[in-house]
Amino acid sequence: MALARFQDLCLDVSDEGRQAAFWSAVLGLTAREGRTDPAVLEGATPQQSLWLNTVPEPRTVKHRVHLDVDTESVEALEALGATVLVPATDEQRWTVMADPEGGEFCAFVRTPDRLRPYHLYEVVVDCAVPEQVARWWGEVLGLAVGSDTEHDWWWLEAGTDARSAPGLPFESLVFVPVPEPKRGKNRLHWDVQAPSVDALVAAGATVLGTQPHWTVMADPDGNEFCAFPVDE
Repeated sequence: MALARFQDLCLDVSDEGRQAAFWSAVLGLTAREGRTDPAVLEGATPQQSLWLNTVPEPRTVKHRVHLDVDTESVEALEALGATVLVPATDEQRWTVMADPEGGEFCAFVRTPDRLRPYHLYEVVVDCAVPEQVARWWGEVLGLAVGSDTEHDWWWLEAGTDARSAPGLPFESLVFVPVPEPKRGKNRLHWDVQAPSVDALVAAGATVLGTQPHWTVMADPDGNEFCAFPVDE
């Protein structure tokens, strides 16, 4: 039985206005009308939301959690303010890019018939031991775990039974190996709705702090997430 369900995504930013304009266009989202603090970009469902949290500290290290997006062309993303870091090749079918604040993301060029209204393809997490982190989140979210053992890539696939395995609003949550350890707070994280923080702690999560309406936590690999209470 799942301990939590996916709620939304949150991104730390320095320039809220610039990042809101960029990511709303990239992801196919719309900024909520009227002033909100933090700003929120919305899609067809609440799970497609991206909250923009303005923080004082600038980006200083590579994003350990990043977005993979679908796009009509790399040039369209450059016109919005993105920068190409590593071009796609025959072996690597995606382009590594940076948003206006230098945050990395990957772009997958799609034909028009494959370009859906919500352009988020998947969320990718750098890990020391991706299998362990993927299996942990698979248990927490009640989602199936898949793998490419040749590359040591692991992923969670969107669930189809909303009662027993609440799914993701994108294709998959992917965990990949990297040699470097985690340094500093992730600028991108996801929120979950969870009936019991104690159950998450018992499963291996750590409480980092509490707010009036949510609990700041970390998974066993140190990736931050926020847990919001919900009735069972």
